Amino acid sequence: MDYVTIIGFIAAGLTIATLSMRTMVPLRMVGIAANIAFLAYGFLFGSLPTVVLHGILLPLNIYRLAEMRKLIASVKAASSGDLNMDWIKPFMHKRAMAAGEVLFRKGDEADRLFFVVSGKLRLHEIDIELAPGAIVGELGMLAPGRRRTQTLECTESGTLLEIGYDKIEELYYQNPTFGFYFLRLSSARLFENIERANKLLAERDEELFRLRGSRAAAG
Repeated sequence: MDYVTIIGFIAAGLTIATLSMRTMVPLRMVGIAANIAFLAYGFLFGSLPTVVLHGILLPLNIYRLAEMRKLIASVKAASSGDLNMDWIKPFMHKRAMAAGEVLFRKGDEADRLFFVVSGKLRLHEIDIELAPGAIVGELGMLAPGRRRTQTLECTESGTLLEIGYDKIEELYYQNPTFGFYFLRLSSARLFENIERANKLLAERDEELFRLRGSRAAAG
């Protein structure tokens, strides 16, 4: 058996190996190795179709691998930093919202999250206004029964970006590292929301106490 045939068998073996892989980063890495092996085989054997095919697949696999690594790095940085979720924008699609529109109500089934591009939204139960740049709806993915815990209404018409939980789950299953950092990020945002709600309640209690004191003094 000559070395050209051996290279061909190695390339075939690497391609078969990719079919057994469930996560995207290892699959792309082995795919790149298979492309390189097939390119070498095609050049040595004189097979132009093989060279053309893997000459196209090689840069595509390299691009997809770089894209996934960039995504993981962005989520990792966000989960340990300022909780920024700009990394998710390329996977979202745009939709318009009108003033007075209710995007979801408390108790509704949760199936997507939103990024505010323009306009304003309000979470009724905790009376929080969401301006452009805010992310909302991601915690429904972690809520019991996937039910909304707030009612979200548009108070000023504008534009949203949205992504379904099924797409996030697809990214999660393609790469467990992404899933790990996404869970960390979502948990951090959950605690941030709890802290904000507690602060708001404390301010209201303080205001109520002050009003009672004023009425008592006046009476």
